[in-house]
Amino acid sequence: MGLLDNLKAKLNPAKDKVSGLAQQHGDKIQHGLDKAAKVVDEKTKGKYSDKIQTGTGKAKGAMDRLAHKDDGGPGGTTTPPSSPPPAS
Repeated sequence: MGLLDNLKAKLNPAKDKVSGLAQQHGDKIQHGLDKAAKVVDEKTKGKYSDKIQTGTGKAKGAMDRLAHKDDGGPGGTTTPPSSPPPAS
């Protein structure tokens, strides 16, 4: 067994636990991401809105992958990206 195989074997239980938490609290995590994005956007007075929206979308996508909502394969079900928070 190689080094990477050993590492994967040791990290797999942690990945499973994080995946379970992401499934259980996915809506709360996404709400928190939206709320944080809105606060940052307000603090920067909209100067970085596009970057904030991109980062938020990527974070939500990563969270969905952790929760196994998106299998990423052809013909698989994917969750559509949620709309960004409204700009103030």
